[in-house]
Order: sequence, then C-alpha cells, then structure tokens
Amino acid sequence: MIARQVRYFLAVAEHRSFTKAAEVLHVSQPALSQQVKLIEENLGVQLFDRSGRTTRLTDYGEVYLQYVRRASHEFREAACAIHDVADLSRGTLRVAVTPTFTTYLLGPLIEAFHSRYPNIFLSVREISQDRMEDLLLSDEIDVGIAFSSSTAHDLDLDPLLVETLALVVSRDHALARETSIGLETLSGESMVLLSAEFATRDQINQFCRQHAIQPHVRIEANSISAVIEIVRRTRLSTLLPATIAFAHQDLIAIALDPARLQRTSVLMQRKDAYRSAAVKIFVALAKQVAAGLEGFQAV
Repeated sequence: MIARQVRYFLAVAEHRSFTKAAEVLHVSQPALSQQVKLIEENLGVQLFDRSGRTTRLTDYGEVYLQYVRRASHEFREAACAIHDVADLSRGTLRVAVTPTFTTYLLGPLIEAFHSRYPNIFLSVREISQDRMEDLLLSDEIDVGIAFSSSTAHDLDLDPLLVETLALVVSRDHALARETSIGLETLSGESMVLLSAEFATRDQINQFCRQHAIQPHVRIEANSISAVIEIVRRTRLSTLLPATIAFAHQDLIAIALDPARLQRTSVLMQRKDAYRSAAVKIFVALAKQVAAGLEGFQAV
C-alpha cells in the first residue's frame, strides 16, 4: 500500500494534474485522489494546492517530494541489488575447510568459483572440524568442507568425495618403486604423522587399531606442509590423502593393500540456514571439482 501511495504522489507531482496522473497510472481519478488524501491525512499536512487551474506542490509537498524521490531511488536500487545477488553479480560467501583440503581441493575449487563469479566476496578459513561445526551453528560461516564423522543433529551433511589415504614417501625412499604395500610392511615403517588435533590423525589411529598396526612414529607435526617437507627431506614416510602426493612431483603415493584407509568428505551446512544463490552455486561447483579429483585417487 505504501509503495502504491508513493507512486501516486510522484505521478501527481510530476504531471501537476490528478487527471493526467490518473491516465498515466491507469487508475480512476477518484481512486488516485483518495490515496493522495490518505497520505496527507497520515502526515497531517496538505501536500498539493488544488485551488488553481493546475495542481502544484505546497511547501510541505516540496519537502516531502525530495525524500520520496530519494526513497524511490533506494527502492529501485534495492530491487537491482536483489537481482544482482540472484545472478551472482555481487554477494558474500563464507567458507571453511579442514586442513587437508587446502592442499589439493581448495585451490581448484576457488579457481573454478572465482573465475566465474569474480564479484562475489569470498571469506575462506582453515579450521578444525569441531570449530567449523560451532561456526556453522552460530551462522558465522555458510559452508564447511570436512568429514562425515560429525554427530551434530542440526547440520546437513552432503557427501562430496571418498578420500583415500596412502603411504606417502619421497622418490629416494626404499619403497618408492612399489605401487602397493601390505599392512605388515606399514607396521615396520618409520613415520612422521600429523599431531592429535587433526581429524586425520584420529582416523589413522582408528585404522591402525582396527588392523593391529603399530607404526613407528618418529616425528609429529601440527602442519601438513611441515609433514610434506619432512617426508621430502628424509626417509620417513607418512599417511596422507593420495591426491596430496600427486600435487608434488617429488612424492610418491603407495596404496595400502588389501585394506584401504578411506573416509568420506562432506559439505556441511546448518539445516535451517538460508541458501543464497552463491551458496548453491558453490556447492554445485564443489561436487564437480571433487568428481574430477576422485579419478586421480586410485593408487
């Protein structure tokens, strides 16, 4: 109703005639006059001088016109902004990933998204899964990429890819020519592993307990880049997603056989969260990129 009254007021002010304004608006003159009269009654002032041959604005009307024009312009801009958000000409997207994904998934995914939608402002965080879940539930991020081990009931978990971990070694390692190793060989390896705060380490520990493996952990590190650098410069091996090794020419990924260490990565969102156009497109692109990466995981 307010938007209609504003249109009616502007039309009369522009054409200086209730008759002409009614014709332009395709409404009856009495209906137009009634709506303008309602505005004047609500404001408690007279906006138009109707006493002459032409309708003109009173001093009150001139002041009101300035603000109504400004508001009308803001309304039009708001409609355009909504359209821009819908077609991804502008907007904001808040994303979080657990650390292993920054080494091979995040780069291609951000490249695919940003090349298509460069005007979307992206906020990307690398955090633990527990912290990610807290931020999703408090609406501080829109999408998280983590693992299906979450037990939070208020989160939607959308499968993204099945990640295969492999024994990762340097090209100078004694096992570098092997394509696969048995679990008894893994038991004899001297290793550098991620420290306990990583979900990856917890999954490795569970796998080792399940298969009665007792790896010789010589070094722990709280950084994936540190683990990779140590493996490159020593004869120590590690367990990391096979895709990480493929991203480094001087690293080799060796399959575990017959039992494989696998985990399902997921896209996490709050169940009742509003899904913007940017979120929907990001999720769709993440699945496309992940589908392309899964083919490179076979070791």
